[in-house]
Amino acid sequence: MLGWALIFFLLAIVAGYFGFFGLAGLAASFAKVLFLIFLIALVVSFIARAVRGRSVM
Repeated sequence: MLGWALIFFLLAIVAGYFGFFGLAGLAASFAKVLFLIFLIALVVSFIARAVRGRSVM
């Protein structure tokens, strides 16, 4: 999931460089959403491991 966020981030930068502002904004929005989903999944994973008594790190 983080890979997808990075791909959309790079797409936003390239599109912004070439002047496609609408496409750059859309790709940046996708990157933000995917980053937040990844971050939430990471926190849930840490909590699940802690509840089971396993090491979080």
